[in-house]
Amino acid sequence: MFDLDKWQEILDTIRKNRLRTFLTGFSVAWGIFMLVLLLGSGHGLANGIEYQFRDDAINSLWIYPGETSMPYQGLKPGRSIQFTNEDHDGLETALDGTRSTTARFYVRSPVVRYREESETFDVRAVHPGHADVEHTRMVRGRFLNPLDLAEHRKVAVIGELVRSALFEDAPAIGEELEINGISFKVVGVFEDEGGDNEMLKIYLPITTAQRAFGGDNRIAQIMVTTVDADLERSTAMADAVRRRLAQRHDFAVEDQRAVFVRNNVENFRQFVAVMDGIRAFVWVIGIGTILAGVVGVGNIMMITVRERTKEIGVRKAVGATPWSIVSLILHESIFITSVAGYAGLVLGVWLLELMAGNLDTDFFRNPSVDLTVALQAVALLVGAGTLAGLVPAIRAARIQPVVALRDE
Repeated sequence: MFDLDKWQEILDTIRKNRLRTFLTGFSVAWGIFMLVLLLGSGHGLANGIEYQFRDDAINSLWIYPGETSMPYQGLKPGRSIQFTNEDHDGLETALDGTRSTTARFYVRSPVVRYREESETFDVRAVHPGHADVEHTRMVRGRFLNPLDLAEHRKVAVIGELVRSALFEDAPAIGEELEINGISFKVVGVFEDEGGDNEMLKIYLPITTAQRAFGGDNRIAQIMVTTVDADLERSTAMADAVRRRLAQRHDFAVEDQRAVFVRNNVENFRQFVAVMDGIRAFVWVIGIGTILAGVVGVGNIMMITVRERTKEIGVRKAVGATPWSIVSLILHESIFITSVAGYAGLVLGVWLLELMAGNLDTDFFRNPSVDLTVALQAVALLVGAGTLAGLVPAIRAARIQPVVALRDE
């Protein structure tokens, strides 16, 4: 039942001690505000880092040629490693647990022409497995297939932004475009999770491009996806890749500069571990700040009881029950923590919304906080504030009227 007299008394006490109540409420609000802000910022940082992995399959190995840095069986260091088709084909057949493989050959200084339109785009020659590695999503037509490579077909798969730049509103499928003077038929249009930059690319069959643009059997890099994102398996596969390439190109297996293997599984696991550490740190700081506010609430209740000792004695002398004394102190404690906690929550959410609208970048995206978690934090704070007020409330209830009336 709502007791109007009790709440009028609580509000009157707060008005008489405005500064003290404000400082206590501020410490509580600041605790919730910092917790919400830290959780939201941590979430935004996690989203940003995860966004960096959106373009490439997490369960993938990227293999790049380098330059030897140590002598090997009479060969001097400083030799450049050049990958070939045989390297890709050998890894495709020799590795266990692969889902797809692809190599890349880049067409240098490509000029892409369609009728009177002429543009420069990034032209890559790849295998069919490239769509799996790059998260390529077809919106029209198809991607490259094994027959395109086997028969050296002059076909091309273009990004959505390439289509709009060259063909505008016209359908691109079946049309012919020229790349450095050689005609290719468009068989597919794709979108990519990597964003606009990835949709400004053109994919060709690697065998066709090597023959048409003087690539011989050279390739620039090799990519492999595994059947799952198991770290132990991907690490073993990376070691197997290095051993096989070391054998083919005559360099020491331990020569890390001869061949670079980027293990996206390992990189992603490291990211997850870092984010778990950041989240734990955020909770430690946030809870510590909240506890500081709770201690402040407990202190103000202790001071309130001490200042009102004589008043409490009068109440008990005229028949006030111990519960009525405890209830009065607890209601004041709960009121202060609830109002201040809610204010801190609203301010924190508002600031996160402001940050989301103005600081949204590739490395910091959509800073937000789970509202359920935030409300649970406020409920925890109110509960802790109640406990903080309970000790001085019980002390007040135990005061003997005679002792209280003699208090100076």
